[in-house]
Amino acid sequence: MKLAVVGGGSTYTPELIDGFARLRDTLPIEELVLVDPAADRLELVGGLGRRIFAKQDHAGRITTTTDVDAGVADADAVLLQLRVGGQAARERDETWPLECGCVGQETTGAGGLAKALRTVPVVLDIAERVRRANPDAWIIDFTNPVGIVTRALLQAGHKAVGLCNVAIGFQRKFARLLDVNPSEVHLDHVGLNHLTWELGVRLGGPDGENVLPRLLAEHGEAIAGDLRMDRRIVDRLGVVPSYYLRYFYAHDEVVRELGTKPSRAAEVAAMEKELLAMYGDPALDEKPELLAKRGGAFYSEAAVDLAASLLGDGGSPVQVVNTYNRGTLPFLPDDAVIEVQARVGRDGAAPLPVPALDPLYAGLIANVTAYEDLALDAALRGGRDRVFKALLAHPLIGQFDYAEGLTDRLIAHNREHLAWA
Repeated sequence: MKLAVVGGGSTYTPELIDGFARLRDTLPIEELVLVDPAADRLELVGGLGRRIFAKQDHAGRITTTTDVDAGVADADAVLLQLRVGGQAARERDETWPLECGCVGQETTGAGGLAKALRTVPVVLDIAERVRRANPDAWIIDFTNPVGIVTRALLQAGHKAVGLCNVAIGFQRKFARLLDVNPSEVHLDHVGLNHLTWELGVRLGGPDGENVLPRLLAEHGEAIAGDLRMDRRIVDRLGVVPSYYLRYFYAHDEVVRELGTKPSRAAEVAAMEKELLAMYGDPALDEKPELLAKRGGAFYSEAAVDLAASLLGDGGSPVQVVNTYNRGTLPFLPDDAVIEVQARVGRDGAAPLPVPALDPLYAGLIANVTAYEDLALDAALRGGRDRVFKALLAHPLIGQFDYAEGLTDRLIAHNREHLAWA
């Protein structure tokens, strides 16, 4: 089995490689190819990856290349973890929206739209290369904004499934609080990528006992603290929102906070510099503890599980993924991409039924889906007017003057990545 990771020079990658090494019985990889235009990073990450494989007695080989076509040739699955424009573009995404009084974040609001506009054309080009190399290969997208990128891939006819680590992070957190094995925890996870709620936490499977009320009663303060939300929000909702919903439920507070401290991009850039220095140490043969602060916790476990299910029989039959709605949420079009529990196998992902949603959640999901429709149209066809309409439709923006100002700033800061600008 051959897997390729496009964006393999990311500092995330040793987390992924460690998972491949530990879980080799679930996903027996013979060759792992790391693809990235940054040859210097590839050398550091690839070297550490080989040492991790060697330490854990993994028989597979790790190769590196800057050539996408060579890297994806004959691959059974291709994982996408791109950041077009690097941390410098992320830094801009997190700062210029604040000038208009709107949240600056790399996947939500105006910054998220900027990332989508930069990313979708690049991902579609890579996907076409994958299809030419092996039309049967699966594409697993971890590239943000996952919902929009996955929808672009599916609409272009690619064999693709989107993946996020939010759900597996909650699963592991709840398992620790309940003192049970994570495999016993099933989440009623519903929404869009980075716009989800845990409506239930069930033990033993989809029909198991819902212990979410007990979790909130006994551990509500800790759960709210991890979300960086007021305990009252969690108690009033009676569910656990994704921490990305803080940008919606406490938008103005977050904007004030972001204006008083360094951006997350600046923090990550400094962390990456330190991590890459560590990766260059020939004595290092395991992922460093610092990597846990980089983000992407449990990404490797989720990626292995998904790839194993798509390529064989080794993964869990039910997983949280991003895939076509297909009537699961009746208030959305069938070709909307949602993030829910799905049955996953060689034929792809089929969402499991979801009970009727409270309008409190359904309304916001419908609103953001409308924004994503417009965002994808702007990413595919370009043009200032399409960018403006997407921004005006976003529930975190929604005012004419804000959308006008943000449109000008977005184009000015991303002109080098926008073929139409």
